Amino acid sequence: MRKLIEEKDPMEVVGCARGHSCEELIHNLPRHCKFYPALIQHINKIPEVILRNSGTPIAKKVNRMMREISKESYRAMQFTRTEINNRGVLFGIVSLKHKVMDRVLNYFHKRWPECIICLYNEHTHKTSTIDEKGIIHKIDSPLKTVVEKASKNRPLIPYFDDIQFSGKEIFETLYSSQFISERENQKYFKKMIPEKCYELPGMRSGIEKRFRNKKINDYF
Repeated sequence: MRKLIEEKDPMEVVGCARGHSCEELIHNLPRHCKFYPALIQHINKIPEVILRNSGTPIAKKVNRMMREISKESYRAMQFTRTEINNRGVLFGIVSLKHKVMDRVLNYFHKRWPECIICLYNEHTHKTSTIDEKGIIHKIDSPLKTVVEKASKNRPLIPYFDDIQFSGKEIFETLYSSQFISERENQKYFKKMIPEKCYELPGMRSGIEKRFRNKKINDYF
């Protein structure tokens, strides 16, 4: 027993470690917009413990690329402004430079399994959809055209008609909900509704126009 313990590699990854395994890197790195095949060859030559802990410049690079992939997909899942019509078609605009559209579509599909999801990618100028069966299609057409076509043969769904909100109602509700006069906290208010929000996809037209030339302080 003592001999086995002495022979055990002290650098072996045990339990929960930082970073990503070699298998995870090989599977996910091709999603990155700057991926090139030679990266896989480099990864296969590096011990996993070095990969997980960014022990070499290449290991640092691939772990950074993995973070960029995860960050972009997470932001699209959590912050994409979507609308849903009374035909059960949910649609919105994203800006994805990495190949993570399938992750985002599947996320919305799990939340609304009975809907058709349509997302327009400003980076590629293509619209991707996922239907009730989870089948993904990429279409070289504007979002409006795809939504109209997807809605055409679907029945009216009163439930979705009842929960419709205009862009004006949503935007003004956001502003009013972030400022509580009894618990005034201007720093928190500015953090929750930063001016940078106007740079996000879907925030460049519509009701937001009349807020664009204002400062956050104007709302106090």
